[in-house]
Amino acid sequence: MKVKPLPTPDSFFLSAAEGWLELGNDREALLELAALAPEFWEHPQVLEVRWGIYAQAEKWELAVDAARRLTEILPKHGLGWVHLAFSLHELKQTQAAWDILLPVVEKFPQDGIMRYNLACYACQLGDVSAALQWLARASKILGKKEIQAMALTDPDLKPLREKISRI
Repeated sequence: MKVKPLPTPDSFFLSAAEGWLELGNDREALLELAALAPEFWEHPQVLEVRWGIYAQAEKWELAVDAARRLTEILPKHGLGWVHLAFSLHELKQTQAAWDILLPVVEKFPQDGIMRYNLACYACQLGDVSAALQWLARASKILGKKEIQAMALTDPDLKPLREKISRI
């Protein structure tokens, strides 16, 4: 993502927030983001960290808001779409997650995670055939062994366990 970097000291606050997030301390990470100048609260890098904080804390409504804003600011950045759909899925709005990703997936031809997530959503929506097709597409990008390893432990794909070795 090509985005103008934050100036100091705000870049330090962002780095500290990322560090706290990696350590699993979403509370301290949020405190670091609170120290940012208000004009940087919607900077794409800040929104990505904010999404990570909310996801880690399982505050999915807030995660949806951060991801949706990220897709508005950087619609050509696939990660915002993945975050938005995943957050909706975690809120048990899997159809909405599917509806978010499906129209944009072809804009991101090298995004294997987007395809993998579509497989998960299709499976949870009861379309095993589509789920297998999306897994096959993801494996062409990320590699068959990687996708199989992920899929075999993913609760969203449990109905496909016996078929995963054939992708």
